Amino acid sequence: MKVKPILTEKSLGLAKKGWYTFQVLPGFSKNEIKCAIENIFQVHVIKIRTLKYKKLIKKDYRGRVKKIKGYKRAIAKLAEKEKIDLFEEGGKKKK
Repeated sequence: MKVKPILTEKSLGLAKKGWYTFQVLPGFSKNEIKCAIENIFQVHVIKIRTLKYKKLIKKDYRGRVKKIKGYKRAIAKLAEKEKIDLFEEGGKKKK
């Protein structure tokens, strides 16, 4: 099963609140996503929210066509006091 974590500023902010964001295959159901996350990261998932993104066809100023595949994003709420270390931010960099 393919479950890929999404590591952006917004998703790291949500991770501090207990919501973890993943990119999954479009055909996955919420139950399949929940089982995959629990098996891969050894945590207990309480709730799943999903978003579907349609495939897009974009044209640039020269008329070239760029195709963007559709995908599905899942946001998982974990049980209290559980976390995924992959989403933890590192220490602040020194200048």
